[in-house]
Parts: sequence; C-alpha cells; structure tokens
Amino acid sequence: MKSGVVGFKPHPENCRTAPPFMVTFEKDFGVEKTRLVDFINRTKKLGVSYFEGKESNSFGVLTVQEWRNSFYKHLDHHLRQFGV
Repeated sequence: MKSGVVGFKPHPENCRTAPPFMVTFEKDFGVEKTRLVDFINRTKKLGVSYFEGKESNSFGVLTVQEWRNSFYKHLDHHLRQFGV
C-alpha cells in the first residue's frame, strides 16, 4: 500500500477512502478552503529539510520525494474528484 501512496503512479479514479475518513456531514466550503491554503502555506514555510526522514504515522520514515508525492497525489485526487 505504501508504494501506492508515496510512489509516482497517480491514485486510480473513484478509489474509495477508508470508512473512518469518510465525511458524512456538511462542511463550509470557505472554511475548508482557508484550512487548505493555510496547510499549504505552513508546509511551504517548514521547507524541504523538515520533511527529509520525517516519520509518517502510516508508513514510517519517508524521504522528501515520498512526502512530495503523497501531498501532491492526495491534493490532486481531491481536486479532480470535485472538478477543480
């Protein structure tokens, strides 16, 4: 599973999330957009060196490239999911 998340191959379309991560209630788009932009800015501010060798709760220690792939693929997946 790790290679599917941190590797270069994109997530497949319509792949389902694990039940604990399912959002089953309404969210405020403006609030969520602000949270996402803030997250991206905080990640950028931390810089590349922060992520080298940083441990993931799910996959153990990851390289900068694995973190990059994971962040990009997750965000890209959801933007495509909602037609953004």
